Amino acid sequence: MKKIAAACIAVGLATGAASAMDEVTLQLKWVTQAQFAGYYVALDKGYYKDENLEVTINAGGPDIAPPQVLAGGGADVIIEWLPAALAARERGLPLVNIAQPFKSSGLMLTCSKESGISSPTDFPGRTLGVWFFGNEYPFLSWMSQLGIPTDGGGGGVTVLKQGFNVDPLLQGQADCISTMTYNEYWQVIDAGISADELVTFKYEDQGVATLEDGIYVHEERLSDPAFVDKMVRFVRASMRGWKDAEADPDAAAEIVLDNDATGAQTEKHQKRMMGEIAKLTAGSNGTLDPADFQRTVDTLLAGGSDPVITMQPEGAWTHLITDQAL
Repeated sequence: MKKIAAACIAVGLATGAASAMDEVTLQLKWVTQAQFAGYYVALDKGYYKDENLEVTINAGGPDIAPPQVLAGGGADVIIEWLPAALAARERGLPLVNIAQPFKSSGLMLTCSKESGISSPTDFPGRTLGVWFFGNEYPFLSWMSQLGIPTDGGGGGVTVLKQGFNVDPLLQGQADCISTMTYNEYWQVIDAGISADELVTFKYEDQGVATLEDGIYVHEERLSDPAFVDKMVRFVRASMRGWKDAEADPDAAAEIVLDNDATGAQTEKHQKRMMGEIAKLTAGSNGTLDPADFQRTVDTLLAGGSDPVITMQPEGAWTHLITDQAL
């Protein structure tokens, strides 16, 4: 009987330990791809389990806005670009950046050389494809700084609300489209247009570099010590995943492919993407650099009569998590 009782206690303890895993739901900004490799690597290699976390990663899509998901309680933590996060914060949703895996920006405007565009001074009178759902803010800030209206009127540009593909450029509907260095640019190349037939404008080179994929939570939850502890462990495990992805991009891409439930991604594209993503995460240990934050804010404030944000944000980031995690 004693042996049976001891066995029952052991099973009970094991069951209790298993149920003690802290659950975290992460909402991605886009579909499963190497842009989010660090999180999938951390999941695949058991880094989250090492931190006693059970992490669910929810892929994004064209109709999914991470801040809205967070506001609705559908996620504990989201991946978002800083311009969109600051715009949401100014509108009343108190997003806070708790970590910043991406150090550099991959955003570009890619134009057909046949359009005759060789510099931003050639933009007026042209049609430019722009992503929305928060991705439009860097573009609008750039145009405002250039003094180029975006209402389609004389002396301005016509903004084409671009889907998340490169069709407007391929089909001649736009002179330029939004692309990322790690994704859509290569879709254009794979469609048969050579690099020599394109003109690209990297936002960083134009002085409008803004921070992209950061980790955000709702400000109110940071008052809960248990949630803070959970986020410390989440960020620590995630950054282990990101540094592994940087060190072995091909292996990271394979893990992403294994987690792609749609089967839509290809090995060639994901390995190429991860190689480019590694350039953007290089130099970051996950801690937000206040200078990078301020550069983004200054870019957004310098929007002339129609700035993306209208005041210096307060409380939009914290080192509370990374100071403990890293």
